[in-house]
Amino acid sequence: MNFAKKFATLVMVGLTFVGITACSNKSPSSTSDSNQIPKVTQKTTVVFWHGMQGKQESTLKSLVQSFENKNPKIRIKLEQQGNYDNLQAKINSTLPSPKNLPAITQAYPGWLQSAAENKMLVDLSPYINNKEVGWGNKSASEIKPEMLAGAQIQGKQYGIPFNKSIEVLIYNPTIFKQYGIKKVPATMAELKTASQIIYQKSNHQIAGAGFDNLDNYYVLGMKNEGQNFSSKINFTGTKSRRVIDYYVSGEKEGYFRMPGSDKYLYIPFTNNKLAMFLTSSSTETWIKQTSRKSFTYNVAARPSKYTMQQGTDLYMFSQATAMQKAAAFKFIKFLCSKESQLKWAQATGYIPINTDVTQEAAYQKEKQFKLPARLNDILRTNSLYSVPVIKDSNATFSQLTPIMQSILVAAQKNRNVEKAIKAGNIKFDAAWKQ
Repeated sequence: MNFAKKFATLVMVGLTFVGITACSNKSPSSTSDSNQIPKVTQKTTVVFWHGMQGKQESTLKSLVQSFENKNPKIRIKLEQQGNYDNLQAKINSTLPSPKNLPAITQAYPGWLQSAAENKMLVDLSPYINNKEVGWGNKSASEIKPEMLAGAQIQGKQYGIPFNKSIEVLIYNPTIFKQYGIKKVPATMAELKTASQIIYQKSNHQIAGAGFDNLDNYYVLGMKNEGQNFSSKINFTGTKSRRVIDYYVSGEKEGYFRMPGSDKYLYIPFTNNKLAMFLTSSSTETWIKQTSRKSFTYNVAARPSKYTMQQGTDLYMFSQATAMQKAAAFKFIKFLCSKESQLKWAQATGYIPINTDVTQEAAYQKEKQFKLPARLNDILRTNSLYSVPVIKDSNATFSQLTPIMQSILVAAQKNRNVEKAIKAGNIKFDAAWKQ
């Protein structure tokens, strides 16, 4: 599950920054343009819209304070917009009035496709290549290349990754030992077998496994079948049916389960009613908040070649002044630094976007979460994938959870699954044609 997405009532889930382009009529898009970016020589305010709450928001405020102390000419004005649904709605309602947009914002790339098409976003490549406000080049940023690629729209680097998580397998080693599961599942076939054993040996009291994000389940299932998420997918075709039927069989027989009235699978998991589940790595935060001190769990790679990278990026809007853009990118660079990413990851449970941090002993020995000690192994096992930013991909992705829910509920209740799949196919195809 992408818990952060679901908790924020968004189907698409992580951070995007929105800023602003240079004051010329031409948006900077080349290395030579990086020489035109001004130094921040006067007091400048950068408005930043975000959807962070709780510990995430307090940590962000702390990072802003540290940045302002080091850059006294720059003020970062944080404007919390509610959850991600609220943030997306605020961006959408403000796009028709560009002068009211902030300099930077959190966002998913799919939210901003039309903004990019209408030249309302800043291509950040010149800022990356500028040694004063940026790094001089992409490699010097130490940002994971797959995450940078995930923040591109139409091939341009409009975003910089920030609050990121990945889909992982979280399991209960006590239940594994109790029912004779000696190996953490490394393939989907092993996941099914282990789930069946646990369900049968527990006299149907403990479901073997579940998938928190049904949209991610389908997209990753198709990617692991060799097919990217696009309108070319045949929802009733052989590959798609393999993905659908895998979960349907588990729901029919009881060894798999999906989120139900409890909404999030960490709830039955921490109540020892579920042995393992696939979810966002950020779900660790909620497991720790709701489980007893004696509760044991561990984290492993998703049992497939690909896993989903999730979370928003940082984007910049083009209506800002040249000075605001330069100041905004200095702040973005600060947030991506080794020091900031270590603090952010340790406080929030998000994974570092900075490759140096994942190698840092201070991160790997972090005791609050299980992921840090295992992240390098997980990233060696799983390749990162993100939903492509193409026409209607965001709209179609948002339909996948209700489509899959209808199919799986039919399986649970011994209703007509084929009818539900046909209805899902109609909705899936229609979503690609909006």
